[in-house]
Amino acid sequence: MNGAAARTSPITHRRILAVAGPIVLSNVTVPILGVVDTGVIGQLGQAAPIGAVGIGAVVLSTFYWLFGFLRMGTAGLTAQAYGAGRAGEVSAMLTRALLIAATAGLALIVLQVPLFWSAFKAAPASAEVERMARDYLAIRIWGAPFAIAIFAFTGWLIALERAKSVLVLQVAMNGVNLVLDFWFVLGLGWGIEGVAVASLIAELGGAVLALWLCRDVFANAAWRDRARVLDAMTLKRMAVVNSDILIRSLMLTAIFTSFMFFGARFSDVELAANQILLQFLNVAAYAMDGFAFGAETFVGQALGARNKAGLRRAAIMSSQWGAGISGVLALGFLLFGGMAIDLMTTAEDVRAMARVFLVYMVLAPLVGWPSWMLDGIFIGATRTADMRNMMVVSTVIYIVAVLTLMPLFGNHGLWLALLISFIARGVTLGLRYPALEAAV
Repeated sequence: MNGAAARTSPITHRRILAVAGPIVLSNVTVPILGVVDTGVIGQLGQAAPIGAVGIGAVVLSTFYWLFGFLRMGTAGLTAQAYGAGRAGEVSAMLTRALLIAATAGLALIVLQVPLFWSAFKAAPASAEVERMARDYLAIRIWGAPFAIAIFAFTGWLIALERAKSVLVLQVAMNGVNLVLDFWFVLGLGWGIEGVAVASLIAELGGAVLALWLCRDVFANAAWRDRARVLDAMTLKRMAVVNSDILIRSLMLTAIFTSFMFFGARFSDVELAANQILLQFLNVAAYAMDGFAFGAETFVGQALGARNKAGLRRAAIMSSQWGAGISGVLALGFLLFGGMAIDLMTTAEDVRAMARVFLVYMVLAPLVGWPSWMLDGIFIGATRTADMRNMMVVSTVIYIVAVLTLMPLFGNHGLWLALLISFIARGVTLGLRYPALEAAV
């Protein structure tokens, strides 16, 4: 669909599903890969390797998601340019995003020693877990430029309603990773290093495939028009949007990273149980994000076309789907959570501990869906200052909850604080929605 069609075509449930459906499928493959990583390592029958993969993945994800603004900012700005019919800007946006991705990835490689030292200094685990995690990170870090570039490619494709391309990209990349996991870990006996090498190869291959999927961008000479790509006013706007998202992402990442680090203060068994349950939360988040991404696309296009009615329709219809999916996820975790835990580890003590805290995975999608959907709405509208400010409020609420509940209830208190942070994000952003509509 071209920019003119995007401005005039009605937003329907069918059109939302055409974007959200493939995105949901592609997103679900990402946490499923985390489940496989954990499950493959779990077949070793020990708690420490599971915790090491969890800590290593969280540390790396923390640094990668500092640049998560590339997906969100690229999606919002590209969707608005697309809705306004500015084809040249659509092409130039991808070039700008990839330049940022390359620079960010190389910086992480160069700074890996102090970055990893700081991470483990801030939240030390047991000596065995930390040693294994360092081995994992030393390999994975070399995929940083490619992993960050995937954010840019994904945001650009979503903005243009090319959800099937995103599905092809994720399925191919995670499929390769999955096969290599089994081969390297269970077949060749490489252990933690095998999981890391599999991920590195998959990230490199994914970036190459993404470039091919976006190849039509080269048909418009604007992608290499230096004056357009480096236009000062456009770069300033992009910098403002991305810096707001970066600050918001820093705080959101801090919440999840601190959750894992706080969990490291408990036993290796509780740490391993939390890592397994976080895979459930990832499944929920990625499934919900499919409809949040749909909101980004259609809210952004409607705003670019100055269509207030279309914006409201996009927000309401995508959120209706998000609410429905949250109920399905909660029911699935309730009925099949125990079975999934057993598949992910053979360690009986970890299985028993994970079941104790499974109830929080049932509650998470039910209390979290408003925050996920509102994130998509505000990203599409590039109302990033509101996202930043409301995230500050939500982070403070989370910190107070942790300091209050964890001393009283241990790991239960930690999980409760995380759920409270979801509620805070939804409420605070919801209070800012009227101002978003009023600005169109």
